[in-house]
Amino acid sequence: MSDNDHKKSTSPRNGRFATTHWSVIRAAGQPECSRYQRALEMLCEAYWLPIYSYLRRCGHRQDSAEDHTQGFFARLLETDGLRLADPERGKFRSFLLSALKHFLANEADQDRALKRGGGRRILSLDVHEAETRYAAQPAHGMTPESVFERSWALAILERAMSRLHDELLAKGKGPLFDSLKGRLTADEDKTPYRQVADELDMSENTVKVAVHRLRRRYRELLRDEIAQTVTTEAEIDEEIRDLFAALAH
Repeated sequence: MSDNDHKKSTSPRNGRFATTHWSVIRAAGQPECSRYQRALEMLCEAYWLPIYSYLRRCGHRQDSAEDHTQGFFARLLETDGLRLADPERGKFRSFLLSALKHFLANEADQDRALKRGGGRRILSLDVHEAETRYAAQPAHGMTPESVFERSWALAILERAMSRLHDELLAKGKGPLFDSLKGRLTADEDKTPYRQVADELDMSENTVKVAVHRLRRRYRELLRDEIAQTVTTEAEIDEEIRDLFAALAH
């Protein structure tokens, strides 16, 4: 799949590049690249929460998990670790988790990285939000790896929903999104269609059509988010299966 196949419009809210996610990964591993800083920010924003959640499930306290997250990214940058990421070698999140385990296993590097991470904050972390999300994870029966995978899956779903929200907001349809977003995933909103139609001053049939269209667009955006981390259509389907398997835990 070519870069042109992946090109999508960006939104002011997420500031995504109109290119493949793998090219962003490569840019984040090349300080000389003009897109280096923004690429780095995007990767940190996308992956810090799964890493933080993994560390918490491994038994690290809140402050320790935050420091390790900072230290891990500092270590990646200072050793040009992102240059080793390659789509031919497997999924980027698998590479990232393997690199994290290696980082944690090396106590000397870990101590130095923690000092670097503590002195130079690589990420702007919303620890309160992270703790809220971590607390929402199932309390038992999940390994650190499964927590990492589940956090990754939730992050992708949230990015797709955020993009859908931005699209409707740009069209002046923010109220429509707010009223129907609960019906876009699994019919969680049990409010009768007639009541929703009255609130939106629309016919019941029009509301049903709108829900159908928004669900379709949400699936398209979800597929596009997945496409940012793989190179073939078959891999997109595999990743989507992995995503829902992670959420089933």
